[in-house]
Amino acid sequence: MELLQPGIREKAARSSSSLALLSLTAGAFAIGMTEFVIMGLLPNVAEDLHVSISAAGQLITMYALAVAVGAPLLTMLTHKIPQKKLLCLLMGLFILGNVISVIAPNYAVLLLARMITALTHGTFFGVGAVIASSLVSPEKRAGAVSMMMAGLTIANIIGVPLGTYIGQHWGWRASFGSIALMGAVTLIGILAFIPRLKQDPPSSALQQLAALLNRKLLVFLLIAVLGNAGLFSVFTYITPLLVQITGFAEHSVTWILILFGCGVTAGNIIGGRLADWKLMPSILGIYFTICVILTIFTFTVHHPIAAIVTIFLWGAASFAVFPGMQVRIMSLARSAPALASTTSHSAGNLGNATGAFIGGMVILHMPMTSLPWVGAMLVGLALLLGIACYISDRKAST
Repeated sequence: MELLQPGIREKAARSSSSLALLSLTAGAFAIGMTEFVIMGLLPNVAEDLHVSISAAGQLITMYALAVAVGAPLLTMLTHKIPQKKLLCLLMGLFILGNVISVIAPNYAVLLLARMITALTHGTFFGVGAVIASSLVSPEKRAGAVSMMMAGLTIANIIGVPLGTYIGQHWGWRASFGSIALMGAVTLIGILAFIPRLKQDPPSSALQQLAALLNRKLLVFLLIAVLGNAGLFSVFTYITPLLVQITGFAEHSVTWILILFGCGVTAGNIIGGRLADWKLMPSILGIYFTICVILTIFTFTVHHPIAAIVTIFLWGAASFAVFPGMQVRIMSLARSAPALASTTSHSAGNLGNATGAFIGGMVILHMPMTSLPWVGAMLVGLALLLGIACYISDRKAST
């Protein structure tokens, strides 16, 4: 019987780690839902609060801005707080922001509530990625990060349609109420299952900034910006592209986007496995694959079935790169991994905004069919920077 004890203990440890990761995944799901559900509720919010659709759209813009600017600042201000306690505080703030959204009497209060909620976004993913990677052995870190990030991708497939349905049938405030409940479930999971992990002595704010100003890290953050810009230069305008060029009915686009979300979820999991196998080669290989797929999309966008297949593969490849990039960025800032991880999400949001802007300029001055190859060029720039870094590392190690 004693011989079985180590095996039993190992099985119990794996089960505990799985529950801890599941808690982080639930948090990612809730955050993804609160970020994207507003897109399907803009007319409802605008009508209820007596503002224009354009003004309601600023609820999305200000959320992204709060993530991009506020998340690194919040991470620096809270870097001395133990990680488990910090996650609990973040989820408490997340619940508060969504509760305020439920009871917001006017547009200004709702905007403030959205910004409060957004502050938790990047820091939760930053700290969560550090915790997820520390719950498993080093060779499984990217897989653990991808499992947490799966919550964000699943939110797009299940959470956003569900939240939109709730909002359209019981009012938009009910959607935020359901998200607050999801946050409460996550908080209970964090308290119950995430262990108190041993941490290195916290570095000072100046030391963290110094770690963030590492030249190689800044290059990888730029790669993240370019990669996301390539994605969102096309994805932001996917509906008019599919309706006006491919010829789909507008109501069919919803199902195509759900299929895209399925590709995203599958790609995220596969990308984690690939990154655990060969980190930099997998990152470069995936970026190359995205370039090829977007180039092919320039031609398949004219053919409905081929376009659907391409979109699924594009979603899978675009999100397969994220776990590896997250692990690589954390490894380049060993003294401030949470800040580096958080900043990568800020870089991603900056890429989202940049891509949407570039896509808008393309539509104004070029045919809409130019979007896929412009996106491929942006990802190609990310690939070239990645290859340069990889060659530099190989030379330095010889």
